[in-house]
Order: sequence, then structure tokens, then C-alpha cells
Amino acid sequence: MPITVTDSLVIPDAELDTKASRSSGAGGQHVNKTSSKIEITWNVRDSHAISDEQRQTLLEKLASRLSNDGGVRIVASEMRSQKQNRERAEARLADLVRRALMPRKKRKPTRRPRRADEARLASKKLHSKKKRERLRGPED
Repeated sequence: MPITVTDSLVIPDAELDTKASRSSGAGGQHVNKTSSKIEITWNVRDSHAISDEQRQTLLEKLASRLSNDGGVRIVASEMRSQKQNRERAEARLADLVRRALMPRKKRKPTRRPRRADEARLASKKLHSKKKRERLRGPED
């Protein structure tokens, strides 16, 4: 089943490399005989589902998550069911791609409050007066 990232972006099944394997951890006999861990790999560089602009954005923003060949890997093994792990992995991949494609909000510069500046200057004057009095003694 294809993964819907946004209304305009759908990752087809053909571009996903899905692998199931035995999961680790608690579960007793069940964990030893079922392959419930799901590993989904999607190659960003070779994908036909995204535009060149989207590809460039994903390659930049997901650089630390990409393998040498340009694949992003998601692993899910929290649940005992392979189906549930597959759904979780697909949802995490969709969320990762959606967030990476979101344009970054421009920072709105803020100003320090006037009171903060006044307090800083008052503190500096007090400190200066204290130092001056140490040199000459208190002024009358």
C-alpha cells in the first residue's frame, strides 16, 4: 500500500524496500518464532515520486539519516504484530518526510524590553560606585 505523505506526495510501494526479521526483547516463545520487526528503506536519490526541488531539500535536511546510496531507513519493532509494526514504520517515514519538506519559519527578530536595559545600566552604575568608593572612600 502506498504511503501518503501529503495530498500532493505519495510514495509508491515499488520504491519501498521492506524487510521483516525476528525482533529482540521480551516475548518468550513468540519472539523466537515470528518475524515481527519491520525495516523500511526508501531511496531519496532514485525516487520518481518527488520533484528535483523536493529531492534537494530532503537530501540536505535528512543528510545525517541517509545511507551512502541515499536511502533513509526506518525500523519498527515495538509491537508483537508485524502488521502494527509496518503501520508504525510507514507512519514514521511519512512524518519524517513531511517535516523535512516543511518550509522553515523565518525568525522574527525581537527587542529587549527597555526595563531590562535600564536594570542592566543601574546595576553597572552600582558596581562602578562600589569600586570607586573602595579607592577613595565614601563621598560626602
